[in-house]
Amino acid sequence: MTDLIKYETHGPIALLTLNRPEKLNALNYATNDRLLELLDKIEDDPSIRTIILTGAGERAFSAGGDIHEFSQSIEADIDGAVKAFCKRGQTMTSRLESFPKPIIAAVNGIAFGGGCEITEAVHLAIASERALFSKPEINIGIPPTFGGTQRLPRLAGRKRALELLLTGDRFSPQRAYEMGLINKVVPHEQLLEEAFALAHRIIRHSPLAASRIITAVTRGINTTIDEGLLIEREQFARMAATSDVREGLHAWIERREPIYAGQ
Repeated sequence: MTDLIKYETHGPIALLTLNRPEKLNALNYATNDRLLELLDKIEDDPSIRTIILTGAGERAFSAGGDIHEFSQSIEADIDGAVKAFCKRGQTMTSRLESFPKPIIAAVNGIAFGGGCEITEAVHLAIASERALFSKPEINIGIPPTFGGTQRLPRLAGRKRALELLLTGDRFSPQRAYEMGLINKVVPHEQLLEEAFALAHRIIRHSPLAASRIITAVTRGINTTIDEGLLIEREQFARMAATSDVREGLHAWIERREPIYAGQ
């Protein structure tokens, strides 16, 4: 199971690589479970400040859920399939979305179905010019199951999302960028370099502040503005008494770069 996702550390950055290239990095149950295990490990490791998630091989980030495995679950027991496939996938994407350390997807190729849903869920995403996206679940008679009916409309707007969900059409990284699904499109050979550069731009700042920002955005985006502002105040209050705030303020006044714990 440990080989399903490669785990490397580059100083304060963890590089996770979905590692089923012969299956276009399809997300079988074991891969989902291993990703959750690694996220737990990384959350508890103060030396890791951010994560880059990519796919092995030259063809795919992830082609989505493992349909052969899923079809066997459907044949065996519908309620069991809901738990084994749908609930497991939603748990994984929700964990990515709310993870307290920034996660950057480096989309190196095909991002279909669950691969697209991972891209929707993570905090930031950079795509190779060779990337290709799709919401193809309708082709096998199901709706998206890892959160795609909920996150894509929030990112792209209802009508653009419904067009993609109802047609199953493939779409380019440029269109994904225009819809707000990704942050940037880069030449393929520069993908990881750009992802690491973005990670380093983030980790120069307070890790506690980054976590509070992620929490405020993730919790607040699905509430009213008044509720969101309350969440924002709560996250500020949690930060106000920390040493990171004192260091950031002193560094600004003294016109120097701040030095945060763990750097």
